Amino acid sequence: MSDLAVDQSTDIAPSTASSGGEAILSNRVRQIRMSATIAMAERAATLKHAGKDIISLALGELDFATPRHVIDAAHNAAQNGFTRYTAPDGAPIVKEAVREKLRRDNSLVYGTNEIHVAAGCKQVIYNALASTINPGDEVIVFSPYWVSYVDMVEFCGGIPRVVATDFESGFLPDPAALAKSMSHRTKWVLLNSPNNPTGAVYPRELLAQLAAVAGASPNTLILSDEIYEHLVFDGNTSTSLGTIAPELRDRSLIVNGVSKSYAMTGWRIGFAAGPEWLIRSMAKVQSQTAGNASSISQAAAAAAMTGDQNFIPIWRSALQRRRDAALEILRGSPWLRVPQVPGAFYIFVDVARCIGAYTPQRRILETDLDFADYILDEAGVAVVAGGAFGASPYVRLSFALDDQRLREACRRIVVACDSLASG
Repeated sequence: MSDLAVDQSTDIAPSTASSGGEAILSNRVRQIRMSATIAMAERAATLKHAGKDIISLALGELDFATPRHVIDAAHNAAQNGFTRYTAPDGAPIVKEAVREKLRRDNSLVYGTNEIHVAAGCKQVIYNALASTINPGDEVIVFSPYWVSYVDMVEFCGGIPRVVATDFESGFLPDPAALAKSMSHRTKWVLLNSPNNPTGAVYPRELLAQLAAVAGASPNTLILSDEIYEHLVFDGNTSTSLGTIAPELRDRSLIVNGVSKSYAMTGWRIGFAAGPEWLIRSMAKVQSQTAGNASSISQAAAAAAMTGDQNFIPIWRSALQRRRDAALEILRGSPWLRVPQVPGAFYIFVDVARCIGAYTPQRRILETDLDFADYILDEAGVAVVAGGAFGASPYVRLSFALDDQRLREACRRIVVACDSLASG
């Protein structure tokens, strides 16, 4: 018996080695992709390291410094010994801060047993999906969508059902299209307002209609990703699903975090508010896959949510100024169709007129990925192809960049477009 075992391992080992180990990867991990935003940012960083003048508009993070009082809170936490394990889904200090934030900003009241804290919104959303999805369950996602939604659904064994929105509607979902896409297998409807990548902000009336459609199915849950809630422009307001549909409280999960509004992407703190039965299950997933988020980051996030908020309108004003400058420059090119941007800090540009055009090197642009590669190589500007967000031919660019470099990046894009020749 032992000799047979040795013979079998000898036969198998060369095959595995020759395939670089990929033969033993799970089907689950084979079907997911590296985040396109991270991949483009890494490519831009490599070119910049090689000495090229690259401006990256690929990543979704503010260029502002984390507020001083937040950094001080982290420093004090470390000095005072807040360096041990916490509860897997958040220490009392950060859960209480989330409760205060929800009361102040959203007029929502949740108990600490209805609050979940993890290492970023991405992990929060994953914990929710992993807690609820069985193989074959369907999850409705509106496109354009944040790059990770679909991959996380599939990783958890679910089936994403993508419902398209369009440029003409301002990328706002159609409640009738949502109703048509739902079935008895619909486990979740994912909402994201203000939206990444389009900047769309769902009006209060529309959000109520979407909630009514999703809520009509008694076995369907609703996840509302509200991470960009404070980043809205032109007098727009962002409304939380919880204030629109309190009757769906037992089936709704409100997701938010400190990454965007407080310039804390690297601190990795996201949170959710929802029914106790779901929060309890998400805590189990968290306990067995990651444990608690950094205790120091939790202390910092608590200070961010409960401390001075006066810098937020100042940052919002700066972002609106940058948005306006970027829109003005980009709209100077007849090759681009540029939408309105009521929220977040992205512009989702229609590049359909560029598809089929020739570059100065006589290379034809066949896809939005080709266009993104061309802009990086020709103009030294990193943008992300729309296919990663479920919508082509578009590209997403971030205007969370200092005014001078942002203007320069947009001018470079326009010059590169003007260098194209019609096919």
